[in-house]
Amino acid sequence: MKKRILTGDRPTGRLHLGHYVGSLKNRVKLQDEYECFFIIADLHTLTTQPEKTAELKENIRQLVLDYLSVGIDPEKATIYVQSQIPEVAELAVIFSNLISVPRLQRVPTLKDVMRDAHIEIPSMGLLGYPVLQAADILMVKANLVPVGRDQASHIEVTREIAREFNRIYDEVFPIPEALIPKDIGTLPGTDGKAKMSKSAGNVINLSDDSATVKKKVMGMYTDPKRIHGDEPGDVEGNPVFIYLDAFVPELRDQSLELRVKEYKQRYQKGTVGDVQVKEFLFEVLEEFLQPIRQRRTSFEKQPELVDQILREGTTKARAEAQKTLTEVKKVMKIDYP
Repeated sequence: MKKRILTGDRPTGRLHLGHYVGSLKNRVKLQDEYECFFIIADLHTLTTQPEKTAELKENIRQLVLDYLSVGIDPEKATIYVQSQIPEVAELAVIFSNLISVPRLQRVPTLKDVMRDAHIEIPSMGLLGYPVLQAADILMVKANLVPVGRDQASHIEVTREIAREFNRIYDEVFPIPEALIPKDIGTLPGTDGKAKMSKSAGNVINLSDDSATVKKKVMGMYTDPKRIHGDEPGDVEGNPVFIYLDAFVPELRDQSLELRVKEYKQRYQKGTVGDVQVKEFLFEVLEEFLQPIRQRRTSFEKQPELVDQILREGTTKARAEAQKTLTEVKKVMKIDYP
Protein backbone atom coordinates (compact mmCIF):
# COMPACT_ATOMS: atom_id res chain seq x y z
CA MET A 1 0.00 0.00 0.00
CA LYS A 2 1.33 3.45 -0.98
CA LYS A 3 2.03 5.99 1.74
CA ARG A 4 -0.09 9.12 1.73
CA ILE A 5 1.08 12.65 1.08
CA LEU A 6 -0.72 15.92 1.66
CA THR A 7 0.51 19.23 0.30
CA GLY A 8 -0.93 22.19 -1.57
CA ASP A 9 -1.20 25.93 -1.96
CA ARG A 10 -3.21 28.92 -0.87
CA PRO A 11 -5.16 30.31 -3.86
CA THR A 12 -3.71 33.82 -3.80
CA GLY A 13 -2.82 34.15 -7.49
CA ARG A 14 -1.18 32.39 -10.39
CA LEU A 15 1.84 30.19 -9.80
CA HIS A 16 5.28 31.10 -11.11
CA LEU A 17 8.62 29.55 -12.01
CA GLY A 18 9.70 29.67 -8.38
CA HIS A 19 6.74 27.46 -7.46
CA TYR A 20 7.74 25.02 -10.18
CA VAL A 21 11.32 24.72 -8.94
CA GLY A 22 10.34 24.72 -5.26
CA SER A 23 7.36 22.34 -5.26
CA LEU A 24 5.45 21.58 -8.47
CA LYS A 25 8.29 19.72 -10.16
CA ASN A 26 8.59 17.50 -7.11
CA ARG A 27 4.82 16.90 -6.91
CA VAL A 28 4.71 15.60 -10.46
CA LYS A 29 7.25 12.95 -9.40
CA LEU A 30 5.56 12.21 -6.08
CA GLN A 31 2.19 11.42 -7.66
CA ASP A 32 3.72 8.30 -9.20
CA GLU A 33 5.23 7.12 -5.92
CA TYR A 34 2.59 8.00 -3.32
CA GLU A 35 -1.13 8.49 -2.84
CA CYS A 36 -1.24 12.26 -3.10
CA PHE A 37 -3.81 14.74 -1.82
CA PHE A 38 -3.27 18.27 -3.14
CA ILE A 39 -5.22 20.79 -1.08
CA ILE A 40 -6.34 24.17 -2.37
CA ALA A 41 -6.24 25.85 1.01
CA ASP A 42 -8.73 28.67 0.61
CA LEU A 43 -9.56 28.85 4.34
CA HIS A 44 -5.91 29.54 5.05
CA THR A 45 -6.07 32.71 2.94
CA LEU A 46 -8.43 34.19 5.52
CA THR A 47 -5.61 34.35 8.05
CA THR A 48 -3.95 37.23 6.18
CA GLN A 49 -6.50 38.35 3.55
CA PRO A 50 -10.02 38.02 5.01
CA GLU A 51 -11.24 40.88 2.85
CA LYS A 52 -10.36 39.21 -0.47
CA THR A 53 -12.81 36.31 -0.56
CA ALA A 54 -14.42 37.63 -3.76
CA GLU A 55 -11.19 36.72 -5.58
CA LEU A 56 -11.04 33.13 -4.35
CA LYS A 57 -13.24 31.46 -6.96
CA GLU A 58 -11.16 32.72 -9.88
CA ASN A 59 -7.89 32.13 -8.03
CA ILE A 60 -8.90 28.52 -7.36
CA ARG A 61 -9.61 27.95 -11.05
CA GLN A 62 -6.27 29.46 -12.06
CA LEU A 63 -4.47 27.34 -9.48
CA VAL A 64 -6.04 24.15 -10.82
CA LEU A 65 -5.09 25.15 -14.37
CA ASP A 66 -1.50 25.69 -13.20
CA TYR A 67 -1.50 22.23 -11.60
CA LEU A 68 -2.83 20.54 -14.70
CA SER A 69 -0.55 22.46 -17.06
CA VAL A 70 2.65 21.24 -15.37
CA GLY A 71 1.53 17.62 -15.38
CA ILE A 72 -0.32 16.96 -12.13
CA ASP A 73 -2.72 14.19 -13.12
CA PRO A 74 -6.17 13.99 -11.45
CA GLU A 75 -6.16 10.26 -12.25
CA LYS A 76 -3.13 9.89 -9.97
CA ALA A 77 -3.68 12.64 -7.39
CA THR A 78 -6.67 14.07 -5.52
CA ILE A 79 -7.13 17.83 -5.97
CA TYR A 80 -9.68 19.32 -3.59
CA VAL A 81 -10.96 22.57 -2.08
CA GLN A 82 -10.43 22.90 1.67
CA SER A 83 -13.54 24.97 2.47
CA GLN A 84 -15.79 22.31 0.96
CA ILE A 85 -14.75 19.84 3.67
CA PRO A 86 -16.68 21.01 6.79
CA GLU A 87 -15.26 18.12 8.80
CA VAL A 88 -11.83 19.78 8.76
CA ALA A 89 -13.16 22.70 10.81
CA GLU A 90 -14.62 20.33 13.41
CA LEU A 91 -11.33 18.48 13.66
CA ALA A 92 -9.52 21.81 14.08
CA VAL A 93 -11.78 22.69 17.03
CA ILE A 94 -10.98 19.36 18.69
CA PHE A 95 -7.25 19.74 18.03
CA SER A 96 -7.18 23.32 19.35
CA ASN A 97 -7.76 21.90 22.82
CA LEU A 98 -4.63 19.75 22.60
CA ILE A 99 -2.06 22.54 22.23
CA SER A 100 -1.33 25.71 24.17
CA VAL A 101 -1.35 29.32 22.98
CA PRO A 102 2.30 29.87 24.05
CA ARG A 103 3.30 26.87 21.92
CA LEU A 104 1.62 28.37 18.87
CA GLN A 105 3.21 31.74 19.57
CA ARG A 106 6.62 30.06 19.34
CA VAL A 107 6.09 28.84 15.77
CA PRO A 108 9.05 30.50 14.02
CA THR A 109 7.20 31.51 10.85
CA LEU A 110 4.45 33.44 12.70
CA LYS A 111 6.52 36.60 13.00
CA ASP A 112 7.61 36.33 9.37
CA VAL A 113 4.01 36.07 8.16
CA MET A 114 2.93 38.99 10.36
CA ARG A 115 5.80 41.12 9.05
CA ASP A 116 5.14 40.30 5.40
CA ALA A 117 1.39 40.91 5.76
CA HIS A 118 1.91 44.06 7.89
CA ILE A 119 -0.05 42.57 10.79
CA GLU A 120 0.71 43.90 14.28
CA ILE A 121 -1.54 41.60 16.31
CA PRO A 122 -2.45 38.13 14.95
CA SER A 123 -6.06 37.08 14.66
CA MET A 124 -7.07 33.87 16.37
CA GLY A 125 -7.19 32.32 12.90
CA LEU A 126 -3.60 33.30 12.11
CA LEU A 127 -2.35 32.12 15.48
CA GLY A 128 -4.22 28.85 14.98
CA TYR A 129 -3.03 28.38 11.40
CA PRO A 130 -0.88 25.36 12.36
CA VAL A 131 -3.88 23.76 14.10
CA LEU A 132 -6.04 23.99 10.98
CA GLN A 133 -3.08 22.70 9.00
CA ALA A 134 -2.87 19.76 11.40
CA ALA A 135 -6.52 19.03 10.69
CA ASP A 136 -5.81 19.13 6.94
CA ILE A 137 -2.96 16.66 7.30
CA LEU A 138 -4.51 14.30 9.83
CA MET A 139 -7.97 14.14 8.29
CA VAL A 140 -6.49 12.09 5.42
CA LYS A 141 -3.99 10.41 7.76
CA ALA A 142 -1.05 11.61 5.69
CA ASN A 143 2.26 9.92 6.38
CA LEU A 144 4.40 12.57 4.70
CA VAL A 145 4.11 16.30 4.11
CA PRO A 146 6.46 17.83 1.49
CA VAL A 147 7.61 21.21 2.82
CA GLY A 148 10.51 23.58 2.64
CA ARG A 149 12.78 23.83 5.65
CA ASP A 150 11.04 27.05 6.73
CA GLN A 151 7.73 25.17 7.10
CA ALA A 152 9.05 22.19 9.05
CA SER A 153 8.04 23.83 12.34
CA HIS A 154 4.37 23.69 11.30
CA ILE A 155 4.63 19.95 10.76
CA GLU A 156 6.12 19.58 14.24
CA VAL A 157 2.92 21.12 15.64
CA THR A 158 0.92 18.51 13.72
CA ARG A 159 3.11 15.74 15.12
CA GLU A 160 2.61 17.03 18.67
CA ILE A 161 -1.16 17.18 18.24
CA ALA A 162 -1.29 13.67 16.77
CA ARG A 163 0.80 12.27 19.61
CA GLU A 164 -1.31 14.01 22.25
CA PHE A 165 -4.57 12.79 20.72
CA ASN A 166 -3.25 9.23 20.51
CA ARG A 167 -2.04 9.43 24.12
CA ILE A 168 -5.34 10.67 25.53
CA TYR A 169 -7.78 8.65 23.43
CA ASP A 170 -6.41 5.95 21.14
CA GLU A 171 -3.88 5.31 18.38
CA VAL A 172 -5.91 6.90 15.60
CA PHE A 173 -3.35 9.00 13.77
CA PRO A 174 -0.02 8.21 12.13
CA ILE A 175 2.71 10.64 13.16
CA PRO A 176 3.42 12.46 9.88
CA GLU A 177 6.92 13.34 8.82
CA ALA A 178 8.12 16.39 6.94
CA LEU A 179 9.44 15.43 3.52
CA ILE A 180 12.14 17.99 2.74
CA PRO A 181 13.58 17.37 -0.74
CA LYS A 182 17.37 17.56 -0.85
CA ASP A 183 17.77 18.77 -4.43
CA ILE A 184 15.20 21.56 -4.47
CA GLY A 185 16.28 25.17 -4.20
CA THR A 186 14.70 28.56 -4.63
CA LEU A 187 14.73 30.93 -7.57
CA PRO A 188 15.68 34.54 -6.96
CA GLY A 189 13.29 37.17 -8.19
CA THR A 190 13.83 38.85 -11.54
CA ASP A 191 14.92 41.92 -9.55
CA GLY A 192 17.73 39.96 -7.88
CA LYS A 193 16.01 39.66 -4.52
CA ALA A 194 16.45 36.41 -2.64
CA LYS A 195 13.13 34.86 -3.59
CA MET A 196 10.41 35.10 -6.21
CA SER A 197 7.31 36.54 -4.58
CA LYS A 198 3.90 37.43 -5.97
CA SER A 199 3.66 40.33 -3.51
CA ALA A 200 7.03 41.70 -4.69
CA GLY A 201 5.99 41.45 -8.35
CA ASN A 202 9.35 39.93 -9.33
CA VAL A 203 7.98 36.74 -10.86
CA ILE A 204 7.63 34.99 -14.19
CA ASN A 205 4.29 33.20 -14.12
CA LEU A 206 3.79 29.77 -15.64
CA SER A 207 0.87 31.29 -17.54
CA ASP A 208 2.72 34.34 -18.91
CA ASP A 209 2.63 34.71 -22.68
CA SER A 210 5.76 34.91 -24.80
CA ALA A 211 5.90 38.72 -25.00
CA THR A 212 5.52 39.06 -21.22
CA VAL A 213 8.25 36.51 -20.55
CA LYS A 214 10.62 38.30 -22.93
CA LYS A 215 9.98 41.67 -21.31
CA LYS A 216 10.63 40.26 -17.84
CA VAL A 217 13.76 38.37 -18.88
CA MET A 218 15.29 41.33 -20.71
CA GLY A 219 14.72 43.48 -17.65
CA MET A 220 16.32 41.00 -15.25
CA TYR A 221 18.94 41.93 -12.69
CA THR A 222 22.41 40.51 -13.47
CA ASP A 223 25.79 41.51 -12.01
CA PRO A 224 25.50 45.06 -10.59
CA LYS A 225 29.28 45.52 -10.70
CA ARG A 226 29.38 44.93 -14.44
CA ILE A 227 28.79 48.24 -16.21
CA HIS A 228 29.80 47.26 -19.75
CA GLY A 229 29.47 44.00 -21.67
CA ASP A 230 33.19 43.75 -22.29
CA GLU A 231 33.97 43.63 -18.55
CA PRO A 232 34.40 40.35 -16.65
CA GLY A 233 31.28 39.48 -14.68
CA ASP A 234 30.22 37.17 -11.89
CA VAL A 235 28.27 34.00 -12.70
CA GLU A 236 27.86 32.94 -9.07
CA GLY A 237 24.68 34.48 -7.64
CA ASN A 238 23.71 35.95 -11.02
CA PRO A 239 19.93 35.37 -11.48
CA VAL A 240 20.22 34.84 -15.25
CA PHE A 241 22.65 31.96 -14.79
CA ILE A 242 20.71 30.58 -11.81
CA TYR A 243 17.66 30.35 -14.09
CA LEU A 244 19.70 28.70 -16.83
CA ASP A 245 21.02 26.12 -14.36
CA ALA A 246 17.46 25.43 -13.20
CA PHE A 247 15.70 25.09 -16.56
CA VAL A 248 18.24 23.86 -19.11
CA PRO A 249 18.33 20.41 -17.41
CA GLU A 250 14.53 20.27 -17.77
CA LEU A 251 14.96 20.26 -21.56
CA ARG A 252 17.42 17.34 -21.59
CA ASP A 253 19.39 18.84 -24.46
CA GLN A 254 23.17 18.42 -24.24
CA SER A 255 23.79 21.15 -26.78
CA LEU A 256 22.03 23.66 -24.51
CA GLU A 257 24.09 22.49 -21.55
CA LEU A 258 27.26 23.09 -23.53
CA ARG A 259 26.04 26.58 -24.44
CA VAL A 260 25.47 27.39 -20.77
CA LYS A 261 29.01 26.29 -19.99
CA GLU A 262 30.35 28.41 -22.86
CA TYR A 263 28.36 31.49 -21.82
CA LYS A 264 29.58 31.19 -18.24
CA GLN A 265 33.20 31.12 -19.40
CA ARG A 266 32.72 34.04 -21.76
CA TYR A 267 30.79 36.06 -19.17
CA GLN A 268 33.61 35.66 -16.67
CA LYS A 269 36.10 36.79 -19.33
CA GLY A 270 33.95 39.71 -20.50
CA THR A 271 33.45 38.40 -24.06
CA VAL A 272 29.65 38.19 -24.01
CA GLY A 273 27.10 40.85 -23.08
CA ASP A 274 24.12 40.65 -20.72
CA VAL A 275 21.68 41.11 -23.60
CA GLN A 276 23.00 38.05 -25.45
CA VAL A 277 22.83 35.87 -22.32
CA LYS A 278 19.31 37.07 -21.55
CA GLU A 279 18.21 36.28 -25.11
CA PHE A 280 19.52 32.76 -24.60
CA LEU A 281 17.60 32.47 -21.30
CA PHE A 282 14.43 33.63 -23.07
CA GLU A 283 14.98 30.93 -25.70
CA VAL A 284 15.34 28.30 -22.96
CA LEU A 285 12.28 29.47 -21.02
CA GLU A 286 10.17 29.55 -24.17
CA GLU A 287 11.05 25.93 -24.92
CA PHE A 288 10.24 24.98 -21.33
CA LEU A 289 6.97 26.93 -21.13
CA GLN A 290 5.53 26.08 -24.55
CA PRO A 291 4.13 22.63 -23.64
CA ILE A 292 2.85 24.04 -20.33
CA ARG A 293 0.98 26.76 -22.22
CA GLN A 294 -0.45 24.21 -24.64
CA ARG A 295 -1.79 22.00 -21.84
CA ARG A 296 -3.22 25.02 -20.06
CA THR A 297 -4.99 26.22 -23.21
CA SER A 298 -6.47 22.76 -23.69
CA PHE A 299 -7.93 22.72 -20.17
CA GLU A 300 -9.10 26.33 -20.42
CA LYS A 301 -11.28 25.23 -23.33
CA GLN A 302 -12.88 22.58 -21.09
CA PRO A 303 -14.17 24.48 -18.03
CA GLU A 304 -16.64 21.71 -17.27
CA LEU A 305 -13.76 19.23 -17.02
CA VAL A 306 -11.94 21.48 -14.53
CA ASP A 307 -15.14 21.69 -12.47
CA GLN A 308 -15.49 17.91 -12.58
CA ILE A 309 -11.89 17.38 -11.44
CA LEU A 310 -12.47 19.63 -8.43
CA ARG A 311 -15.85 18.11 -7.65
CA GLU A 312 -14.61 14.52 -7.78
CA GLY A 313 -11.45 15.31 -5.84
CA THR A 314 -13.37 17.14 -3.13
CA THR A 315 -15.88 14.30 -2.85
CA LYS A 316 -13.06 11.81 -2.37
CA ALA A 317 -11.28 13.98 0.20
CA ARG A 318 -14.50 14.58 2.12
CA ALA A 319 -15.18 10.85 2.32
CA GLU A 320 -11.77 10.44 3.98
CA ALA A 321 -12.51 13.32 6.36
CA GLN A 322 -15.88 11.86 7.33
CA LYS A 323 -14.32 8.49 8.01
CA THR A 324 -11.62 10.06 10.17
CA LEU A 325 -14.04 12.26 12.12
CA THR A 326 -16.30 9.28 12.81
CA GLU A 327 -13.32 7.38 14.21
CA VAL A 328 -12.21 10.40 16.25
CA LYS A 329 -15.63 10.84 17.85
CA LYS A 330 -15.89 7.15 18.59
CA VAL A 331 -12.62 6.96 20.55
CA MET A 332 -13.50 10.21 22.31
CA LYS A 333 -16.87 8.71 23.34
CA ILE A 334 -18.78 11.62 21.77
CA ASP A 335 -20.39 9.65 18.96
CA TYR A 336 -23.86 10.40 20.25
CA PRO A 337 -26.89 8.89 18.49
